[in-house]
Amino acid sequence: MTVQTDVQTFPLYINGQWQPASNNETFDVINPATGQLVAKVAKGTAEDVNKAVHAAREAFDNSDWRNMSPKERANILYQISYAISEHADELAYLEAISSGGTVRRIGGNDILQMVDLFQTLAKFVLEYEFSETLPSPPFPGPAHNFIWREPIGVCAAITPWNLPMVIATWKIAPALAMGNTIVVKPASYTPLSTLKLAEIISEVVPPGVINVVTGSGAEAGEALIKHPNVDKVAFTGSTEVGRRVMELSAGTIKNTTLELGGKSPNIILEDADLSIALPGSLFGVFLHSGQLCESGTRLFVPDQLHDVIVEQLVHLASKIKPGNPLDPNTDVGPVISKKQKETILSYIEAGKQEGATLVCGGKEIKVPGCEDGHFIEPTIFTNVTNDMKIAREEIFGPVLSVIRYSEVDEAIKMANDSIYGLAAGVWTKDVNNAYDIARKLQAGVVWINDWHMLRNDAPFGGYKQSGIGREMGKHSLDAYTQVKHVHTSMVPELHRRNWYGLLFSEK
Repeated sequence: MTVQTDVQTFPLYINGQWQPASNNETFDVINPATGQLVAKVAKGTAEDVNKAVHAAREAFDNSDWRNMSPKERANILYQISYAISEHADELAYLEAISSGGTVRRIGGNDILQMVDLFQTLAKFVLEYEFSETLPSPPFPGPAHNFIWREPIGVCAAITPWNLPMVIATWKIAPALAMGNTIVVKPASYTPLSTLKLAEIISEVVPPGVINVVTGSGAEAGEALIKHPNVDKVAFTGSTEVGRRVMELSAGTIKNTTLELGGKSPNIILEDADLSIALPGSLFGVFLHSGQLCESGTRLFVPDQLHDVIVEQLVHLASKIKPGNPLDPNTDVGPVISKKQKETILSYIEAGKQEGATLVCGGKEIKVPGCEDGHFIEPTIFTNVTNDMKIAREEIFGPVLSVIRYSEVDEAIKMANDSIYGLAAGVWTKDVNNAYDIARKLQAGVVWINDWHMLRNDAPFGGYKQSGIGREMGKHSLDAYTQVKHVHTSMVPELHRRNWYGLLFSEK
């Protein structure tokens, strides 16, 4: 990459090399905390996508990579984890200046999660059943039968702007673990850390195994999804765009996994320890200014505790300090863009118009030193009903809807009354009761007395319109393989073959 004054210029990363877009065009990356230009990035075209897919296909066709032993592949995953650790400061900086994520969160969680993911999958690779021998049944006759799991081929990863590095690794790590190659199209708001991550990984893997094409979703993203030599698509983003990804993938019947939106319900029971449940619930909704798909944006509280809970939530929310993401003392950073800020403010206005009561926040704020940034106060509504717009639609901002309930079954019914089913939570001292509720909640992950705790050895994904498939854990590896059945007959005589008499008579 090159440097122009204080603004870096990032080309595309294809076949182990930096290269400009075919049209030599770039787009701007803006720091959402300051409004300042921080980088210019190559604006990839369909031609560039074709180059990247071609490089990935050639790398996949190299048997040295595709047929590598599990031990060798696990060693590569460990090497990548060490390389991420060595470049942690630069990765965290690039992530913070483009996504608005705080360095406190990125350094204290994201980097560690990425390192652990590659190491966890390295262990899974060593345990993974790449082949299985089936027993020889009497029907249809003696035979040797095997089930083989083989790499699926060239993978396309379309990643979002909220957690660009972490979510990119959710796709890169299992793809590489299973012997595939990959082309990543990061969100245009936040391509910087993904480009650097690809460069770091390419120090360990052959050229073409990982490629990054930056640019618009309408051109580069759609060209990648539709490309006939792409075998799998993994997408994280909104449910609306997920529907479009499915349409485009259908043209060539691609293996497709989707991690989409959410409107996650968070239920506080009467016996909950409020000293943990209330700050935990605010952590669940205000982390990264609410720009996380599994955020607990609907908080169900029992009637008899409603007033005291709301009072304490407002008090706790007032202590959350917005600021420059590069300042370690900052609790929450900005929202990603002016457009997103205006969208969130329009939802807040809709909440007022529908009759919800604004008890906290609700306004844009100016942060000293970041006057041109896009900051919104942590916002809490009460008197919300489950049919209101702010309770139905994913806002992707720091907005919490508090909803009353009388009976637990009523809370569960409202929790499930959503097109989404990504995450849910229960706060109680009675864990057995929580398990019973967890079974009734329609969500891919249920947290009990916690939130946002995603494990690299456990699957993550949603029910209903929150997605298809799972990421992380052993389940993620299956999605990056093809299943092949190999049959070898052990019957030497023709007339003893089961099929012979079905087609040929003895006459």
